[in-house]
Amino acid sequence: MNASATAALVLEDGTIYRGTAYGATGRALGEAVFATGMTGYQETLTDPSYAGQIVVQTSPHIGNTGVTDEDDESARMWASGYVVRAASRVTSNWRSQRTLDDQLVGDGVVGIAGVDTRAITRRLRDVGAMRAGVFSGDALTTDEAMLAEVRESPQMAGRSLAETVSTRESYRLEALTDSIGTLAVLDLGVKSSTLTYLRERGFDLVVLPQDSTLEQVLAHQPVAAFYSNGPGDPAASDSQVTLLQGLLRAELPFFGICFGNQLLGRALGFGTYKLPFGHRGINQPVLDVATGRVEITSQNHGFAVDAAIGEELTSPAGFGRVEVSHFSLNDRVVEGLRALDIPAFSVQYHPESAAGPNDARHLFDQFRQLVLAQKGAKA
Repeated sequence: MNASATAALVLEDGTIYRGTAYGATGRALGEAVFATGMTGYQETLTDPSYAGQIVVQTSPHIGNTGVTDEDDESARMWASGYVVRAASRVTSNWRSQRTLDDQLVGDGVVGIAGVDTRAITRRLRDVGAMRAGVFSGDALTTDEAMLAEVRESPQMAGRSLAETVSTRESYRLEALTDSIGTLAVLDLGVKSSTLTYLRERGFDLVVLPQDSTLEQVLAHQPVAAFYSNGPGDPAASDSQVTLLQGLLRAELPFFGICFGNQLLGRALGFGTYKLPFGHRGINQPVLDVATGRVEITSQNHGFAVDAAIGEELTSPAGFGRVEVSHFSLNDRVVEGLRALDIPAFSVQYHPESAAGPNDARHLFDQFRQLVLAQKGAKA
């Protein structure tokens, strides 16, 4: 960290916070959001769901355990910018391979340190997530010019980002135990640990680009389909919704997480909406309606499905009965959907828990059992 170099975080509403340059210098534009995890900064930064966002860490001390390749959730850091209060001057961990500062520089992530992240978080909670910019080096100009750049940058609402983070070519990964068949994974920003947990459940994976057609997916003769997490507005993902409706009509078992939950909601005929400041962190409490069990979950989403909680619903798109299977205990946002007449379910959070608690990993086993039951019914 260059403690002598100044930097500024400029919010869309004109609020400006000044600190020191951290990571790469230059300009970062995106939607300012806050993440509440006390650990897992590396998994956060390499989560493709954070593409297009400037991440404010509410935990005050960041970078003390360094960075190790083993904990990356993708091949690079995806956050547009990074905001921390106290960047650790010392890395102390036997697994560390480099400092977080070095990794931010290497991946071109423009950051700022030495700012009051508590005040920034309170601002975002009061006003809502908003466009922002981190400026340092030659990009640090007048307040008026920087604010104009922020206000000219794109809004997250209506923005499609799957094409930015998805694989360009399909690829295969073998199951890590006895195979139960090929799983078609639509990569909307998938995390590496998610793929590992699916392989551990006996799935041979074919990971597909976000613009794959129904014919291309079915050509792999999958036993089931999976939609990953990812960034952007689900209302801007019509092609993925159309594909999913085709997969559901083909009676393929389906499991979706995070962005995949929102797209299942749309495929079933429900709407989506933007949350004021979203759910981001590894301490989000969710109620499983069927069991009454509370799960502490890892989440990163700024949009949600608009569906009634506590009643049996009818899919407006003609897929039969549906229920909200999980909801947030903080604000009663829909956190999961279950179709009752077709083999499909989804959750709004990240059951791979990277980083985060392990409460929801059983969902991968539940998906495996759903696929096996469907295969048995067709035998």
